[in-house]
Amino acid sequence: MKACRSCRAIVEKSDTCALCGSKDLTTEFSGLIIVIDPNSSEIAKKLNITVPGKYATNIK
Repeated sequence: MKACRSCRAIVEKSDTCALCGSKDLTTEFSGLIIVIDPNSSEIAKKLNITVPGKYATNIK
């Protein structure tokens, strides 16, 4: 798994982020959250997440 440095999305089998199209991915991240409903999630609001999916909480 890799995390996108631009939007924090977790990418599993690609070299390009499906959400933002960035190729700046890293394997050095910690924490994982799964957002199902970003409109009612307080964590999603704090991290500016607007699309459901898997996200890294900290990227190195």
